[in-house]
Amino acid sequence: MRHGQSMANVKGIIVSSPEHGIDAYGLTDKGKHQAREAIKGWPVLDASTRIVASDFLRTRQTAQEVRDLLQCNTAVEHSSLIRERFFGTWELTSDKNYGKVWADDRNMTTRHQVEPVEQVLSRALACIAGLEACHEKKSILLVSHGDTLQILITHFLGWPPTRHREVDPMTVAQIRSLNPAALLTERLPVKS
Repeated sequence: MRHGQSMANVKGIIVSSPEHGIDAYGLTDKGKHQAREAIKGWPVLDASTRIVASDFLRTRQTAQEVRDLLQCNTAVEHSSLIRERFFGTWELTSDKNYGKVWADDRNMTTRHQVEPVEQVLSRALACIAGLEACHEKKSILLVSHGDTLQILITHFLGWPPTRHREVDPMTVAQIRSLNPAALLTERLPVKS
């Protein structure tokens, strides 16, 4: 699940550094509402669901909204492994600069101190491996960020992580399955 609308989304800025994202740029009221609404279409999510969120404020708040709605039996867990991709020197600049980073990704280039897609994938997969080892046959909801989740999706589709923008971008508070079989049956929209 991608976090709901955040203050950074409203301001149109990139917030990817823990220095700025852990304690600030949380959800708007609309973002909280989006988080609650998104859960309604997912019957596999219930009180037994384990929720693991990035340690950024916007994801922690999204996860808490979901947990409260589902009345989960356990507290939300937090993991820095699924936090926002670090966008380097683009930090606190216009979100229009994402396009420049994504063009570099397609060209397999890393500039401006941006975290490489391979590194994002590696840490996110480490989180999933740890969860799978501890919570076999349980529904786990990851609450993370657009790039991190799209990079994970490309992995489960068997694509290189540099192709993460070929999958339609995740909207705020959107949920997608990371189950490879489900990804294929959902026929994720792919940009042409």
